[in-house]
Amino acid sequence: MARKNSSKKIDELDRKLIQILQKDGRKPSKAIATELGTSEFTVRRRLRRLLDDGTIRIVAVANPIDLGFEIAGNLKIKIDLKKTDEVLERLQQIDALIWVALTTGGTDIDVDFIARSMKEFKEIIFKKISKIDGVLSMETSLMVELIKDKHDWGTAD
Repeated sequence: MARKNSSKKIDELDRKLIQILQKDGRKPSKAIATELGTSEFTVRRRLRRLLDDGTIRIVAVANPIDLGFEIAGNLKIKIDLKKTDEVLERLQQIDALIWVALTTGGTDIDVDFIARSMKEFKEIIFKKISKIDGVLSMETSLMVELIKDKHDWGTAD
């Protein structure tokens, strides 16, 4: 999900709140307030703002293979740059694509995907993505084993 423009920068209390939630997104507001030395009302208000402005999302993160998806991987897509907006819009509509980013370097778009079967994978590649006007080529990389999946990287400040 793309981030909305936040009207307010995050401060030190927001950063600490985010770091706590990165470790445990289900931690109760009361426990967070105690840890931060502030009120539960303040935690709830700040949490609501961070969620509403798109700074954070609270989701369950899982290994797709453990959930029954047979195939997960990455695509590097070269496109006709004059058709960037149209290609990105079409890619966003494909449910099996779980992460889509416009990039620099050797390819133009980087995509992570999941598929329930080889048949579904083939359909994603040959009947959906390759049919998008503006897609020139793709390089596919399949995940063999998930070694590291980190989500508690903190904040930049």
